[in-house]
Amino acid sequence: MKNQFRKINHFISGCIIILISLWQTTATDAQSTGNLSLWYDQPAKDWMTEALPIGNGYMGAMFFGGVDQERIQFTEGSLWAGGPGASNDYNYGNRDGAWKFLAEVRRLLSESKFEEAHALANKELSGITHKVKNGPNFGDYGAQVTMGHLFINVENTAGDMSDYKRELDIENSIGKVTYTQNGVQFKRIYFASYPDKVLVYRLESDQPVSYSIVYKSPHDVIDETFKDNVYSFHGKLKDNGMEYETRVKVETDGKVNYENGKVMIADAGIVNLYHTASTGYVMKYPDYNGNDFKSDLDKILQLIESKSYDDLLQNHQQDYRSLFTRVNFDLGGESRDDLPTDKRLVASYEGNPDLQLEQLYFQYSRYLMISSSRPGSMPMNLQGKWNQSMDPPWACDYHMNINQQMLYWPAEVTNLSECHLPLFDYMESLVEPGKITAKEHFNTRGWVVNSMNNAYGYTAPGWGLPWGYFPGGAAWLCQHLWEHYDFTRDEGFLSETAYPMMKEAALFWIDYLTEDENGYLVSVPSYSPEHGGISQGASMDHQMAWDLLTNCVKACDILDIDHEFRVKAMEIRDKILPPEIGRWGQLQEWKEDVDDPKNTHRHVSHLYALYPGNQISVEKTPDLAEATKVSLNARGDEGTGWSLAWKVNFWARLKDGDRAYKLFKRLMKPTAVQGTKMEGGGGTYPNLLCAHPPFQLDGNMGGSAGMAELLVQSHTGIIELLPALPSAWKNGNVTGLKARGGFEIDLEWEDEKLTTAMIKCKAPGDCTVKYKDKQKSFSMKAGEEITLNSELIKQN
Repeated sequence: MKNQFRKINHFISGCIIILISLWQTTATDAQSTGNLSLWYDQPAKDWMTEALPIGNGYMGAMFFGGVDQERIQFTEGSLWAGGPGASNDYNYGNRDGAWKFLAEVRRLLSESKFEEAHALANKELSGITHKVKNGPNFGDYGAQVTMGHLFINVENTAGDMSDYKRELDIENSIGKVTYTQNGVQFKRIYFASYPDKVLVYRLESDQPVSYSIVYKSPHDVIDETFKDNVYSFHGKLKDNGMEYETRVKVETDGKVNYENGKVMIADAGIVNLYHTASTGYVMKYPDYNGNDFKSDLDKILQLIESKSYDDLLQNHQQDYRSLFTRVNFDLGGESRDDLPTDKRLVASYEGNPDLQLEQLYFQYSRYLMISSSRPGSMPMNLQGKWNQSMDPPWACDYHMNINQQMLYWPAEVTNLSECHLPLFDYMESLVEPGKITAKEHFNTRGWVVNSMNNAYGYTAPGWGLPWGYFPGGAAWLCQHLWEHYDFTRDEGFLSETAYPMMKEAALFWIDYLTEDENGYLVSVPSYSPEHGGISQGASMDHQMAWDLLTNCVKACDILDIDHEFRVKAMEIRDKILPPEIGRWGQLQEWKEDVDDPKNTHRHVSHLYALYPGNQISVEKTPDLAEATKVSLNARGDEGTGWSLAWKVNFWARLKDGDRAYKLFKRLMKPTAVQGTKMEGGGGTYPNLLCAHPPFQLDGNMGGSAGMAELLVQSHTGIIELLPALPSAWKNGNVTGLKARGGFEIDLEWEDEKLTTAMIKCKAPGDCTVKYKDKQKSFSMKAGEEITLNSELIKQN
């Protein structure tokens, strides 16, 4: 991506930072209303379900809040096992010449020999991995891995502990722990600064206390030093030799010593720890190595040398709040924040209304996105930036058949467009290896990705079918490029970044689609993601190809370029097999009408055209919309975390707010399940992270996107206000949501009826607004604001 997009200015004008003491003890405690905090009355015992996350985009950490020993688990997003360094045989998953078997697979399918076709595809079209000594379960495919744990021991403490509170204030992006033990009052503060690239841990006590600090790494040590009050660990991964370094700068009024890997601090009232890390990873095919991580860390520590703790906190909060405060969401209702969050979650699910918990969930997702996806960082993976394992579930990777896309669903509509940019940088890095996969596996032009992608250009199908075969992943990713343009109306981004990738992805479909016996273009062979068998046309493939080609045509018109390609894209798009209604009224998942009405599988991929696509809508294709309802009713209201979140969005698009809300409440079902039991295990952990299970961040993000979809929709080209308002949200207001076309929306409603709407125009253009049976159009200038009443009559 061009430098001007990577170096976007995040310090948005007009952001006012108010620092007020919460405990009235220091000038560095930030304002908190209490409404946007998670808090607990005991330390965390379990990483996945109880520890609390902080992050600065680059690094993610989980703090436990232990009394005698604080445990801070952390990693850096580019610390990946596997890849070229792990195996001389690593070939980015590609099976050279696999395309030569496509014709035979297609012939077998044309003769309805589905089992034989699948067997051949599984043998010859799947990707390849190789076992690696000391590597993760997926061999040289690799995995994102933990960097280790920082343990902070409080020395010589004994006696009863009281007044304990562990908190994550997401309004100000700081973690806190307070308690009293043996007559000593303790307070800790944790935050993760994006502008200064450090994690900061502050330890306070009203009497002198001694500490010892130890870093424990699962990786090989190259060097471990302590100099000028800076602890440094230089290590490398066992399987691929990737080097990394983490440093902790110690600032204290106590006495500091170091011995045998342990930093000892005596008689301290205040300890500030400034923590950072970097790796040798470079996001560039084919080597993915060569970053001067030592120089990175030198620069980071040099830049904070002249800054105080207060300076760092102010920089952090100014940056964070410039993003977070863009959206305010208030549902009113009785405050229940006197209850610890874990108990509050249980009470809400058991029938005690807690609308403020729901708005906390919404804003928590935005906090998590800001904390894990910032320009210059790796994109969010399945767990954002929080991973404690050397061999995490599904490699903690980039899953392209729903999960990676869902992670970024709220980016535009909840006004965090800058947080979308790391995904686009990553996509650019996949184009070159993706072109090789397109050629070797499919004999086409363009680029592809499949179900699973790593940090090392793995774009081939997975090493097992059906789950691994999903060449439509690039088309789905390209929808995010178009959405970023459509919400921001940044033509420079469309021209320089989005359209080139979109066109290359479209070339794959132009070459891969084949004509069937009825003259339609179909995707052969294809598999509906992780469900069912091989097909002569999975509906999702057709819907994604239609969506991509449609957006390419729009881009050509806007940019006035590529006229011949535009004609070809339209020709191909208009011949693609359209969505079809099957024998029991369902939307067909495949060209073959074989859907099982008793199947409740978590993937509902054939409804892509309803959401996040726009090929199906209640207004424009009512019969198809009804068919999606039939399919959804058959699949039921259970599922994994992300599946429940997707269903929230489906029902929002179908304008059934109460059904969507029912799914949202199911998403918030308390759970402690950590295994990979997918049936009925989805829900929300006590720390409000989503249970797939296990923990995956996509459910949080999909849930918040669905909440926004209940309030504003703009996918049809019309801004619809309160299109699916749940009856439970009787009164409320929201400010700062975004709509396509470059608009920002503020809404207020009472008794389930709109009272006031403000439309803010960020880019000049026409704006059509709908509320219930009223619809009006306005021509607006950039910077213009209009206020409407429930009749859509201008009030200013």
